[in-house]
Amino acid sequence: MKKLFVASLILSLSGAVFAAEPTAQQSKMKTCNADATGKKGDERKAFMKECLSAKAEAPAPKVTQQDKMKKCNADATGKKGDERKTFMKECLSAK
Repeated sequence: MKKLFVASLILSLSGAVFAAEPTAQQSKMKTCNADATGKKGDERKAFMKECLSAKAEAPAPKVTQQDKMKKCNADATGKKGDERKTFMKECLSAK
């Protein structure tokens, strides 16, 4: 009975591992498949081949807080006191 319980526990846990987030290729396949709706035969094959082999666009580099501070500081040149504080607060909180 213990062996059966342990075996079922292992199987249930292994199923949870495989139910994790889809890989990039799986996501790409899902997107291409949705975009191919209405296409049939050779047209669909060609579209899927092109879509799946296309390189993903590189994500825009994230702006670090340090880079943001440098830019805001440069833009605040000439401002003083409360005007500078207000400007820096708005500039640094902007996305």
